[in-house]
Amino acid sequence: MKFISTLIWAVIMAMTIIFPNVADAAPVPLRGIVEGFYGKPWTFADREDIMNFCREHNLNAYIYAPKDDPYHRDKWREPYPADKLAELQRLVTVAKSNGIRFTFAISPGLDLHYNGSEAEKDFNFLLQKMEAMYKIGVRSFAIFFDDLKDANGRHHEDGKKQAEFINRLQDTFHTMHKDIVPFMTVPTEYFYLDMVNGNKTKSYTRDFAETIDEKVIVLYTGDGVVCDGITNNQFNAANRIYDRELGIWWNYPVNDYTIHSNKLKVPSKLALGPIEKLPTENMLAIFFNPMEQAQLSKIALATGGEYANAPTIYNPQEAWNRAIDEQFGELAPAMKIFASHSQHMENSWAKCGPADAPQFASAANAILLNIRRGRSADFTAIEKYITDMESAADTLLTRLPQKYLVECKPQLEQFKRIAQADRLAVNSLKAGKLDPKLPALRAEIERHAPTAILSELSALKFIDDVLELMKK
Repeated sequence: MKFISTLIWAVIMAMTIIFPNVADAAPVPLRGIVEGFYGKPWTFADREDIMNFCREHNLNAYIYAPKDDPYHRDKWREPYPADKLAELQRLVTVAKSNGIRFTFAISPGLDLHYNGSEAEKDFNFLLQKMEAMYKIGVRSFAIFFDDLKDANGRHHEDGKKQAEFINRLQDTFHTMHKDIVPFMTVPTEYFYLDMVNGNKTKSYTRDFAETIDEKVIVLYTGDGVVCDGITNNQFNAANRIYDRELGIWWNYPVNDYTIHSNKLKVPSKLALGPIEKLPTENMLAIFFNPMEQAQLSKIALATGGEYANAPTIYNPQEAWNRAIDEQFGELAPAMKIFASHSQHMENSWAKCGPADAPQFASAANAILLNIRRGRSADFTAIEKYITDMESAADTLLTRLPQKYLVECKPQLEQFKRIAQADRLAVNSLKAGKLDPKLPALRAEIERHAPTAILSELSALKFIDDVLELMKK
């Protein structure tokens, strides 16, 4: 497997030399992962494994920023306990051995003071915390000011003071330690549509952009927090606001916003598609925000590695196929079927990832269109898709290694229910009457939806469309 990854990068690099027209396929200089999701942080073993994965896929950077590490955000003033500090030191060592730049991030914005004696205390708290990290080998730091809005979507941050605080902190710490690299940051208005009001830049973003030191790497997430890609034009528009090349914090495959109200507090949908629709022009840095499910995040992250190493010649579907082949071996065909139904992430404010199972959706729509128009329908294709779904679910539930199964068993079980319901839906259409087992199975699917959902606009929609049609 490692040989395949190495071969891919060798081919990409050779192409940039042999073919002048793909010279722009050179890697993004800083490319990697930001552990920046809400929910259960990764374990040390997860992070060590991801560091090795990064090396294998020519990713060279990792940002430590788990939102639910209390010492990163809520209790940022407090030093790490000795055991946690020792664990971070081991992680820094692992990163260095893999050629990964380890960045320690702090998110002090919830209650940071900017004026008076309290501001001086906070400044010194941060210096002390960074000094502790420096002593364990950290040489790259980030100060994040994201997600500071109230329940009404408003924030009351001062962009100039935030930027001045970062500048002073960077200058002071660089005076203390000449070997640190420039800081990174995420402003409070960190997506383009939040930076502007019509054609005008908002005052917070204007002040932050005008004040922040030009050496500081500013990360943003695109036009939205979780958006359907970033075009070159969109990227350049954001760059113009800051009069510099921004870095990208890409919120795929992260799935923390799919957490529903349930006792388990786990994300309900898995993002198992490829990275897609990102700029092909030069950029300074890109970081992919993964899922709480570290192992399954590797599907998208492997494709992100291909993209970040050669943006102009990257092919999402080919990269996705390679990633699953490499990671799952003989189980790859079954995993591709399952993963194809769990790619698209969307809610009232988020939209990202390829459509779920588009071929299934196309076949289903064709059948329903013919039936509504009183014509005969060909069920051959969709019955084959359903058979493949049932087989894939059974194969993965029985043969998938435990490290993967623990991350996706609820979704696999739900996938099997959906496939069974799809079969009942087809049988209902062929018989011209509703199978009485279908409504009950659909209700069971709904009961499990808070912890497991997939294929909402494809295999699941077909069930609902048939139920609606059969009511008439």
